[in-house]
This record gives sequence, C-alpha cells and structure tokens, in this order.
Amino acid sequence: MLKVGQIAPEFTLNDQFGNQISLSSFKGKKVVIYFYPKDHTPGCTRQACAFRDAFTGFKEKDIVVIGISKDSIDSHRKFVDDYELPFILLSDPDLEVIKAYEVWVEKTNFGKKSFGVSRSTYVLDEEGRIIKVFKKANPDTNAEEILKLL
Repeated sequence: MLKVGQIAPEFTLNDQFGNQISLSSFKGKKVVIYFYPKDHTPGCTRQACAFRDAFTGFKEKDIVVIGISKDSIDSHRKFVDDYELPFILLSDPDLEVIKAYEVWVEKTNFGKKSFGVSRSTYVLDEEGRIIKVFKKANPDTNAEEILKLL
C-alpha cells in the first residue's frame, strides 16, 4: 500500500458517462479515492450507498469522492442509476490505477487463491498528498470515518 505523506499517483480514467477524468483536475481540493471489488455486490453496494448517504457532508466540505473498480463504464452507469450515486465512478479495466495504488492483491476464498481488488481508501490533501489510508476499509463505516477525520 502507498503510505501517508506520499504524492498520490496521477491517473486519467473514464467515468460512468465515458468522460476522461484526471486526478490533477482536482488539485486544490481534498479527494477521497475508494477502491472496491465489483459493482452490484453486497459489500460494494453498501459502501457506495454509505458514500451516497454521506455525500452532502462531503459536498459541504468541498471534498471530491471517487470510486474506482475494474468494472466497465456500462456497469458503472447501471450501478449509479440503480442506487442514485451522486459521485464519480471510474473504470479501470486494465488495472493500471488499481496496481499503481497497490490494491491489487492475492486473496484466499474457501482455500482458493486468486487476485482481486482490496477494499481500500486513500484520502488526499489539496496538493495530492496522501493524508490517510484505510487498508481493508469497512464498507459500512468508511464514509463516516472520513467525514469525522476531515
């Protein structure tokens, strides 16, 4: 995992509408980047809805919220529509950003090993420096923990 104090790696990915979004376009604002395994799965849906429910607090503090998974743009658009998500979801099918942020990890499920996205969150300051890392973020409490922190 990347460490507190490091400058977050720059990236440009497509959002749920096919628009290219670059991290550098948010310079001057705090940014929350949360990585999650898959749209429409129970934990990921709870986490997305928790960020949705807390979104007014993020907006009031001028904090940008970005979710990233390897799901397609179409999957993200359906996820946003189904749960009325008011924040940016970015598609990283080639795992470039997921790997750059060191959240592509080996997992064990019922004794079977495979690779997947570790549910993790990075909080960045206005200069793009990492100020907090939530390794193995709790999908139910992560959004509120971040609001309390900021």
